[in-house]
Amino acid sequence: MPAPAGFFKARWRGEVPQRVLFWRDMVLVGTLINLLATGVALAMAASGASMALAAGLHFSPLPYNLFLVAAVWRLPASTGCRWASLGWLAIVTLV
Repeated sequence: MPAPAGFFKARWRGEVPQRVLFWRDMVLVGTLINLLATGVALAMAASGASMALAAGLHFSPLPYNLFLVAAVWRLPASTGCRWASLGWLAIVTLV
């Protein structure tokens, strides 16, 4: 298993195939991370925790999401995935 720095470097440098970056890292793993953060944030809000804390937890995956979208946009010839990544970002940020 690569070190976290290696994970990010490989994606930023375009060393990861588009299908892996888009489908596995973004759509599968990224969506699961966002759903988990949102679920826990909703549970916190329902249990009476601070709304600011719940909102902070909900938006905590945003830097990772932005990184994945930027990494997709850095790939050559990935026009369809570029626009799909922006749609994905909007969905997981708002939901």
